Amino acid sequence: MSERIILRAGEALVAGGPPNTASEPEVIIGELDGPVGTALATLTGDQVVGHSRVFALLNTDIMVRPVTLCVSKVSVTESKYTSILMGTVQFAIANGVLDAVRAGYIPKEKANDLGIICSVWLSPGVIEAQTVDHKALFEIQRKGMTEAIRKAMTNEPSIDWLLENQEKIVHKYYTMGLEGKI
Repeated sequence: MSERIILRAGEALVAGGPPNTASEPEVIIGELDGPVGTALATLTGDQVVGHSRVFALLNTDIMVRPVTLCVSKVSVTESKYTSILMGTVQFAIANGVLDAVRAGYIPKEKANDLGIICSVWLSPGVIEAQTVDHKALFEIQRKGMTEAIRKAMTNEPSIDWLLENQEKIVHKYYTMGLEGKI
């Protein structure tokens, strides 16, 4: 049996695909009998208009393990956005979780003991888009979820890497602000 996993956090950004397909999940992973389990249960029972919380499903009644709760980072007010978020993206997140188990980032023997909370981002641009490349959206969201889990479970980036690179990294939107682009 693996050691207890109290709380791990990770994020990832996967972009470069067609418009409105970028993935930026943030995950919290931990034991269901600890703080993550309490948070997962609380979030599930405390729904908020515009920020629905749903389990990651492979299909309408097939939930993945570890149990994964998807929480939207963006207020959901349009039915098209809801359908894409609770369809293609939810399916991608579920597959990303299973990919992480298959890759060994999450110990298989802990699949029933862990919970994952995933803050999900889907570009609001999908609302106005004439077409959405669902295959690309699925693949990018799936990869983003697997990568966020990998980073959470391996504690990446390390504190040593962060300290070494702190002055070399400048936030993209800070730079855009300095340039007067936002």
